[in-house]
Amino acid sequence: MKKTAVILVLLFTTFTQAQEIKPIPMINVSGEGKVKVTPDQAAISISVETKGAKATDVKKENDTKIDAVLKYIKKMNIAKEDFQTQRVNLYPNYDYEKKKSNYMATQTVVVLLKDLNKYDTLMDGLVDLGINRIDNVEFKSSKMEALQTEARKLAIQNAKAKAEDFVSVLNQKVGKAMTISDNSQAYYPPRPMYEMKAMAMADGGGGAPRETLATGEIELVVNVSVSFVLE
Repeated sequence: MKKTAVILVLLFTTFTQAQEIKPIPMINVSGEGKVKVTPDQAAISISVETKGAKATDVKKENDTKIDAVLKYIKKMNIAKEDFQTQRVNLYPNYDYEKKKSNYMATQTVVVLLKDLNKYDTLMDGLVDLGINRIDNVEFKSSKMEALQTEARKLAIQNAKAKAEDFVSVLNQKVGKAMTISDNSQAYYPPRPMYEMKAMAMADGGGGAPRETLATGEIELVVNVSVSFVLE
């Protein structure tokens, strides 16, 4: 009998407490922060591709050219941590038109160029030394961490401004943030390359600067979801 009474008291207490719990008025909004910057760096992927009848000859020729390429990159005062061999391939290749086999050797090097004014000099020299493929040029910014911080702040400000717009007609105020979720993607692609940048290297014997590189702008976007308490 005593056990039954205790259980009934506990159930009544729990029920009373449940009735006293009131939902917290909240508003859930999304926010976006955008920051644009002109790139000051470029990751350039270059390759030397050779072919011939004998695998040993093809590999030897490719190694010789790559050796000259790496020495030239060092000569351009590019730090050793800013260039790296990415791929090395040697494989047989069948020419269906000539109906005979040959061999292909490819080595790819990625260079992080931190001074875009060196672009023309670097690329002209590399082509002269035997690179026959430019696989990719990806623009970057040396201020990426600071830009991400700025974009995050702008995203939160945008979310709070939205929340205040919604509740302004309800005679309520936006209180503390209860939850914040970062919905940003890991990769932020550069905007289309539309702005021409005049390089310092003159064309030929001292003419006007050549315009061979369109840097455009990088747009960094941060998206957040925020839940605010309503007061």
